[in-house]
Amino acid sequence: MLSPERLQRLQQHAERLRQRPLRELCADPARARDWSLSVGPLYLNYARQNVDTEALAELLGLADAADVGAALKRQFDGDMVNTSEGRAVLHTALRSDVGQGQAARNARQQAIDAQARMRELGRELAISNVTDIVHVGIGGSDLGPRLLLDALRPPGARFRVHFIANVDAHEAQRVLAALDPARTAGVLVSKSFGTRETLLNGALLRDWLGDASRLYAVSANLARVADFGIAADRVLPMWDWVGGRFSLWSAVGFSALLALGEAAFDELLTGAALMDRHVADAEPAANMAVLHALFALWNRNARGMASEAVIAYDQRLLQLPAWLQQLRMESLGKSVGHDGQLLTHATAPATWGGVGSTTQHSFFQALHQGSERLPLEFIGVRRPDHTHHQQHATLLANLLAQAEALANGQQSDDPQRHYPGGTPSSMLLLDRLSPESLGALLAMYEHSTAVLGHLWGVNTFDQWGVELGKAVATKLEPALCGERIKVDDAVTRSLVDVLQRD
Repeated sequence: MLSPERLQRLQQHAERLRQRPLRELCADPARARDWSLSVGPLYLNYARQNVDTEALAELLGLADAADVGAALKRQFDGDMVNTSEGRAVLHTALRSDVGQGQAARNARQQAIDAQARMRELGRELAISNVTDIVHVGIGGSDLGPRLLLDALRPPGARFRVHFIANVDAHEAQRVLAALDPARTAGVLVSKSFGTRETLLNGALLRDWLGDASRLYAVSANLARVADFGIAADRVLPMWDWVGGRFSLWSAVGFSALLALGEAAFDELLTGAALMDRHVADAEPAANMAVLHALFALWNRNARGMASEAVIAYDQRLLQLPAWLQQLRMESLGKSVGHDGQLLTHATAPATWGGVGSTTQHSFFQALHQGSERLPLEFIGVRRPDHTHHQQHATLLANLLAQAEALANGQQSDDPQRHYPGGTPSSMLLLDRLSPESLGALLAMYEHSTAVLGHLWGVNTFDQWGVELGKAVATKLEPALCGERIKVDDAVTRSLVDVLQRD
């Protein structure tokens, strides 16, 4: 865990480096070449992080002192690392056999059996008259599959998949308006099958279809699924050892398997398994996920940067920042440690982003000349899946130019045209945007998040912070449906009155 003494040393390094421009650090050709790492189809260059060899040694010393490797092994093997809920954390068992504990082996077999059932149900649907799938879920039951489909969906897929997440019925209305109920099936995804938004949207979909005969469910609560009217032979499992934001590899990804095909889904799992093995075996200095986590910690704690932006120069990765936002902020947005004591250091920065080159025409002004610097992650794809080479060259030129300009800046006698530079960034390059490379990339982010949680001393795998708002909403809903109930909060009471005016 990050101790006050270690934090002070990191901050001293950061203060020392404030006197040295980032462009000067990056001028060394050896650094530009050597501060990089490849794992399968992924390449990471971290030469533009505002770190020198001394500061990097301090960061790696923190990883060694925290015994990151042992912490990861406990997670992979199925130890109870989710301490507040008394659960193992075994999403890696959905795609690899990196864990060697009995719990991990059991989970791996359950995952293999569930994948076989996913394929069986998919083949049954493939010979039906169904052309459209409506996927109903929210949070981790929505963001992962939505990202996969947006990134990888091939033209002419057997099934068209549509998503309904928001309890705002405008979304469902717009999705269903273009579909034929006679040629549509639905997939409802909720571990507890008690998520209010999913049940309301699921009921709306069931009524639109006419009955539940073409509804499928992904859940751990068979009794509630049966009460909803979905037969047991159309239910795929979830387990308490997989958190929602880590679940796209499971039956939560059933809709993605239907649209992408079995081979592509297998390649996705293969890419993730490749990253699992790398993270399990590599020493911190050569471990992509550990280095990624250490630079995030450096920017947050040593340099005091309160947000991080991810800019993917590929339109197909438009959904990546939203998926990452949940992964990072729900996992790491904690201010108490495992022992329930308040932490003395900052944790989760705000994670946000978009795609280049469109974002250059919106918020990049603030990145270049705003009052604060913040760390960036640039993502590029070397080879596109189209033949418009000039456009791809222009896209990549913008990718490289923005990273360079933000780091180096530009001097000018005209203050309006002065660029301060000094913006730290990493560059992630994919050979192609394939199921394998996307699987490796997303698994890397999962492992980096777990490492950060360990270094910060927080439980990465619970999310108690989402419960209070849900509980208050449940109490308020009757008032907004016209019932006379006591509303204790004065401001809320006033707002309820405004909302109920004729």
